[in-house]
Amino acid sequence: MTDILEEIVRHKRWELEQFKELLPERELHRQTEALLGTEVPSIHAALKKASTGIIAEFKRKSPSKGWIHEDGRADIIPLAYQNEGAAAVSILTDSHYFGGEDSFISTARKTGVEIPILYKNFIVDEYQLFQARLCGASAVLLIAAALTLQDCRQLRRMARELQLEVLLEMHHEKELDYAEIEPELYGINNRHLGTFVTDVSTSFQLAEKLPREGLKVSESGISDAQTVLRLKKAGFEGFLMGECFMKEADPGRALHSFLSQIDCLEKQIFF
Repeated sequence: MTDILEEIVRHKRWELEQFKELLPERELHRQTEALLGTEVPSIHAALKKASTGIIAEFKRKSPSKGWIHEDGRADIIPLAYQNEGAAAVSILTDSHYFGGEDSFISTARKTGVEIPILYKNFIVDEYQLFQARLCGASAVLLIAAALTLQDCRQLRRMARELQLEVLLEMHHEKELDYAEIEPELYGINNRHLGTFVTDVSTSFQLAEKLPREGLKVSESGISDAQTVLRLKKAGFEGFLMGECFMKEADPGRALHSFLSQIDCLEKQIFF
């Protein structure tokens, strides 16, 4: 079986060479430096104070599902997520496999999205961190399975210099050593990025092995309110959800309905 993650990373490295020809690193750095010192909304702080901790994802396509919401608009859906109560928004910026663009983040910001935005991509080079900062992201995803520990450390250091927080994504116990980079968010991806098989039990299995004080995020395969409550009980404070909302005609309304279900369940438990 072809490892999809390896294929994506190979393509990403090729793609980066094209980007660097169009916008040389020196010029990208110059443009980004003008933003340093400006306030960036913290995804860690947002999740700490959120009642539900939903990171709603703008995801139009995936390698395993094809188009999920081909006509999804970055000037409508992220703002709807914010208005309906998302703690943060995740925006896919990979074009080839996920139908995304960096401009989706800048568009979301221009339409009024003020909550934190996660730059969701397969980051393998510091160049991408500058891209993320330039388009208006608050945080970046670093995937343990796609990076050596040394590379992950260096990317984490540069992200800090650029005022970007890090969501470190792990899937297997053997990747838990990467937690030493001390990201703002410790993510457990329930979807295996090599095969795209999804199993929420991965979060429950690895939760207790993460640093006790770390803010934990469960990613992928979450589609019902009961699962969110079970994950909360296991110590998770963030829940990254995309397809559950994006497969609907109105993702913002789908988020509203989901949050209402959580609210109803929590009231039942309380009483």
